Amino acid sequence: MLEATAGTPVPALRERIEALGPWFHNLELAGIETAPDHFLGNYPAFKWRLIADALPEDLTGWTVLDIGCNAGFYALEMKRRGADKVVAIDSDERYLRQAALAAEVTGLSLELHDMSVYDVACLRQRFDLVLFMGVLYHLRHPLLALDLIRAHVANDMLVCQSLQRGCASVADIADDYPFDETAIFDKPGAPRMQFVERRFAGDPTNWWVPNRSCIEAMLRSAGFRIEYCRGPDVYFCRCDTCPDDPALSPAPL
Repeated sequence: MLEATAGTPVPALRERIEALGPWFHNLELAGIETAPDHFLGNYPAFKWRLIADALPEDLTGWTVLDIGCNAGFYALEMKRRGADKVVAIDSDERYLRQAALAAEVTGLSLELHDMSVYDVACLRQRFDLVLFMGVLYHLRHPLLALDLIRAHVANDMLVCQSLQRGCASVADIADDYPFDETAIFDKPGAPRMQFVERRFAGDPTNWWVPNRSCIEAMLRSAGFRIEYCRGPDVYFCRCDTCPDDPALSPAPL
């Protein structure tokens, strides 16, 4: 675990930022942008502007978990809103070093862990808010990840964002189909997720590309109730009754 705290001197900041590059999050640290030429633009600031007013301005008393925190943009925003405790995890050591530097420069305290989403049970804590932004499609086992989040760390709210492609409509799906059913598999808006064997957008960690219907079905299946969306791909969810599968029931701490 890394404890990133305030008050550390920041000599030669530009050199330190460059030494930790490349950065995927464009942060402004003491007036220096970490990824000013990002191919998506000012990312993830433009995504944050889409959802910022959907979260409480005052998070005093809240605990927050940022899964796949990257350089810590969202985790830092949660601390700026006064969250009592923000835990940020990532399985990329360089991203965690970036987040530690960002916390140092901004004077905001984060608890950083080198950890995969598949290991969240090791935290042995539930959180009032779980952020799961831009991670799901990078996972070989995305539904397992959602199940583990619901079972071990989500106490109330989940904010989930994922890349989507394909049909944006959502088909009406029956509770059951006979074995000889074929039409549903070609129906526009049915839940689908495209497997990427090699690369998508040059990234070998882009394993799955779901459509809207698939993301929404997976969230429900894992025990989350979708309350509303922001933009085409950010879902604000609450913990709901888990499916009738003992393996998915929330585990006691």
